[in-house]
Amino acid sequence: MIRLNLKSLFACVLSATVVATASTAMLPLSPAFAQVRALPDFTDLVEQVGPSVVNIRTLEKVNPRQGQPDQIDPDMLEFFRRFGLPIPNIPNIPNGPRQTPPPGHGQNPNPEEQPRGVGSGFILTSDGMIMTNAHVVDGADEVLVTLTDQREFKARIIGADKRSDVAVVKIEATGLPAVKVGDVSRLKVGEWVMAIGSPFGLENSVTAGIVSAKQRDTGDYLPFIQTDVAINPGNSGGPLINMRGEVVGINSQIYSRSGGSMGISFSIPIDEAVRVSEQLRATGRVTRGRIGVQIEQVSKEVAESIGLGKPYGALVRGVETGGPADKAGVEAGDIIIRFDGKKVEKSSDLPRMVGSTKPGVKSSLTVFRRGASKDLTVTIAEIEAEKTAAKTPEKTPKATESKMAQSMGLDLSDLTDAVKKELKIKGGVRVNAAIGLAARAGLREGDVILSVANVAVTHVAGFEKVVAELDKSKPVNILFRRGEWAQYTVIRLTP
Repeated sequence: MIRLNLKSLFACVLSATVVATASTAMLPLSPAFAQVRALPDFTDLVEQVGPSVVNIRTLEKVNPRQGQPDQIDPDMLEFFRRFGLPIPNIPNIPNGPRQTPPPGHGQNPNPEEQPRGVGSGFILTSDGMIMTNAHVVDGADEVLVTLTDQREFKARIIGADKRSDVAVVKIEATGLPAVKVGDVSRLKVGEWVMAIGSPFGLENSVTAGIVSAKQRDTGDYLPFIQTDVAINPGNSGGPLINMRGEVVGINSQIYSRSGGSMGISFSIPIDEAVRVSEQLRATGRVTRGRIGVQIEQVSKEVAESIGLGKPYGALVRGVETGGPADKAGVEAGDIIIRFDGKKVEKSSDLPRMVGSTKPGVKSSLTVFRRGASKDLTVTIAEIEAEKTAAKTPEKTPKATESKMAQSMGLDLSDLTDAVKKELKIKGGVRVNAAIGLAARAGLREGDVILSVANVAVTHVAGFEKVVAELDKSKPVNILFRRGEWAQYTVIRLTP
């Protein structure tokens, strides 16, 4: 009886196990297993895009008496000799100093052309328009372009824009394999990408990796694509390619402590580059808009204290006298939160928005000023060289006693009409000394306080009145001017 029951029990357990195993096998894979994918194969992409990538060599005219060409590092030279590779000219790597001609020797009237640098590029149109980096062709006396079929052409520089690091050169050829331009908005962080270029002069080298980040702020006018693709000197100007065989960027910069790849590289988004190239091809130069303001990022503490809430927009530190923003009514201390209806998320967004606007166009600005939004209209001007800021006049009016100011560690005085006129402001109080709370908040002698807790102050008595009505348990925002620029600080009246 017992044996029979044990056998029956064993049979039941075995049967249940088999059924459970079979049922489990029929279940769908868990998300972790479902996401496992094979590594990408780049061979088709190389065959598709490779013929559109070119090698760019630049030459410069030098006096033969000025010395020999730069010397390559001995270890690198041994590497090329060991593997039977052509010895390249390595750009952007400091080498030994050039020899200077002996005293008394004049300049040779027939200077020789010597290799200056090597870079990459890609064919933009079938009739020979080629895109590359501005720093690749900058200062070159001659540009040579070599195709994958080993044909070599002398190229003409159509235009180069140093601000965006984009250049366009032209070779006299037809029927060339042009690249397909991709949609950068579809590019995702973590997506596989590939680069083709001429690192250290090694033509048509292929490397691959993933997109590490987008909208990386490393410049005023371009948000870069960050990748971990191996990029080295000579890759500059080459294409960054997605898995659809489309160019999504131009390889432009690397972060490196050694001069070589360290897994952090930056590419110019192709949509930005194309916009620049269209202007270069049309006029040979790029025009950008400006409104004449000095800006900085809005901190979380300032945003909360002035009632903005979330930190966004561009804080106006200074306004160029007579400039477009000044004429539109923009004031120091304003926070520009929208431009032409588009939200300004970061201060770095504003120069890009304004810069891409055609000079002469009237655009709308929304500013946050003393707790409320205000709409303005500004006429965009063309960008020009920055002007030197005028020095703040050193005038110290007679101090006016203020108990509230003293409790904050401030010694204040009213501004004379002459000083207001010279500073081009309607009101404010001068800081003669700052200690305690005020000093810890960053205020110092010579600053001019323009507003307290979003309320404009025109004299010391007004400052006293505003501070007396404050909620001492909350941080107080103070807008002040130092030199030509205005900025916010926050003072906590109670620990």
